[in-house]
Amino acid sequence: MADGDPVVPGSVVLGVSGPLPVILTAERTMLNLLCQLSGVATLTAAWQRAVAGTGARVRDTRKTVPGLRELQKYAVRCGGGVNHRMGLGDAALIKDNHVTAAGSVTAAYRAVRERCGAAVPVEVEVDTVEQAREAVAAGAELILLDNMTPGQLRECVELGRAAGSGARFEASGGLTLAGAAEVAATGVDYLAVGALTHSAPVLDLGLDLRTDDEVSR
Repeated sequence: MADGDPVVPGSVVLGVSGPLPVILTAERTMLNLLCQLSGVATLTAAWQRAVAGTGARVRDTRKTVPGLRELQKYAVRCGGGVNHRMGLGDAALIKDNHVTAAGSVTAAYRAVRERCGAAVPVEVEVDTVEQAREAVAAGAELILLDNMTPGQLRECVELGRAAGSGARFEASGGLTLAGAAEVAATGVDYLAVGALTHSAPVLDLGLDLRTDDEVSR
């Protein structure tokens, strides 16, 4: 089966042939990897179905299993989600500690722009509507709305549109699959879901040997 194909119980995902000792030696490692990545894709697909029709997309975070980031992020794409930055060098994310250190959202944003220029994408994390207003006024292209209620999310999206800034908004923090549709309906562009990679249940795949007679049939 191709990556991203839906499966049902009894589906044959992959056929393997070769020396039996080699197959049995590799079995557990192969299954561990495929089960984990298939679980990521499955959970991502569930989130993406939950927000279907709203225009919002589900994004991963950097909360990945050490050594598996590229594979897990690929699995997110197979499940219909989109990737956030791969590493710290891909984009600047101004978080609450940075805002505190700089003195304000505006000061933090300007400091990053002065250091990195216009080539580096900059996302600003805010946790109040007033901070979102400040981020929009500062010129932030992407604003992460952390632990906000649906009402606050909607207010932030509306003030961004009213300002004509073209800023995109990403909801983050405390999101659940059951509440995904409500959050997406506020008009945010993205839902950031760390659980896609750090807490996805594995998909139960198994490897069963077949005899020569079974293969020939």
